[in-house]
Amino acid sequence: MRHAIATLLLLSTAPALVHPALGKEAARPRAREAGVTVGILKPGPLNAITDVAGVEVGQITLPRSHDVNTGVTAILPHGGNLFQDKVPAGFVAYNAFGKFMGSTQVAELGELETPILLTNTLNVAEAAAASVEWTLAQPGNQEVKSVNAVVGETNDGMLNDIRARRVTIADARRAIETAKGGPVAEGAVGAGTGTVAFGYKAGIGTSSRLLPASLGGWTVGVLVQANYGGVLTISGVPVGVKLGQYNYRQQVEEKKADGSVVIVIATDAPLSDRNLRRVAERAFAGIARTGSSFSNGSGDYAIAFSTNPAVRRTADRRDKMANYEDLSNDRVSPLFQATIEATEEAVLNALFRAETVVGHSGTAQALPLEKVLPMLKKAAAE
Repeated sequence: MRHAIATLLLLSTAPALVHPALGKEAARPRAREAGVTVGILKPGPLNAITDVAGVEVGQITLPRSHDVNTGVTAILPHGGNLFQDKVPAGFVAYNAFGKFMGSTQVAELGELETPILLTNTLNVAEAAAASVEWTLAQPGNQEVKSVNAVVGETNDGMLNDIRARRVTIADARRAIETAKGGPVAEGAVGAGTGTVAFGYKAGIGTSSRLLPASLGGWTVGVLVQANYGGVLTISGVPVGVKLGQYNYRQQVEEKKADGSVVIVIATDAPLSDRNLRRVAERAFAGIARTGSSFSNGSGDYAIAFSTNPAVRRTADRRDKMANYEDLSNDRVSPLFQATIEATEEAVLNALFRAETVVGHSGTAQALPLEKVLPMLKKAAAE
């Protein structure tokens, strides 16, 4: 087995778990809480993107109903004026069947000047308007006349009446304004409220990795909006096959492979936008490990940024020749490993934490952990 699998909890007989970070009863555990250990590197204290100092996350879930299962997730690289204190960023479209507003400017200039917002496919415009409004309202931006709103999306149209376009500018702005550090809610929350992966209810997931001091001591955090297809694989075990639910199982009952995934990667390592793009590319190795098909109709995007003050594009640096720190190419491989591991675990957390949702055009069942965990335990013993 390529992953170490600790003693697995059998949820059918185990008592309710207490989420160590959120401090409340969790009906469904995160992957690591259930004994599924991904990779070789240790997670940060929260095992979340907010383990990267300064990163804030805000999530607005619209009031839930049969037809309404959607929301907004906002990721802020730091709590200051992002337009004036831009951060370097890299962007990758692995399969560009989708929309990632603002990505061309990020790719061209290598920097991020607004929060990253995630929502559903038909509410990108509202999220972008909220980002523009919020940015223009920040002290010091009185003369700003151009704002590059950065918004990713996945399609939640099975569980959400997406044509109603219920996410408002006010909803998206509240996601930005309520963003904070600390634990991050996962599963059917925010932009992940109506998403489905591998035929099961998924949503928002997050994870992090802390490199040992000998490898730089840097932190990498990942947040995903999981809404894609394939053959679900956990710790090398073909779980989707064993459960009998995977793409192309039977042509007459074919599970649709299309979908999308958006991956947001944060690090405190002093990286150039060029190496951040390379980090973003590696995230798809983590998605591949979960069994993704990267199908024709899947919008698969990753964006990575650095919060390190030594690489921040502040106003005083932009107006003159400036020197920036830049971790050398020879030292970025551990960050690649951390990104791959955190991405894979973030997806598993989205699946493990999500509960069954009955929605607009169907039902997305929660991943049956009472079946999955014994499979993994058996595989680990073989």
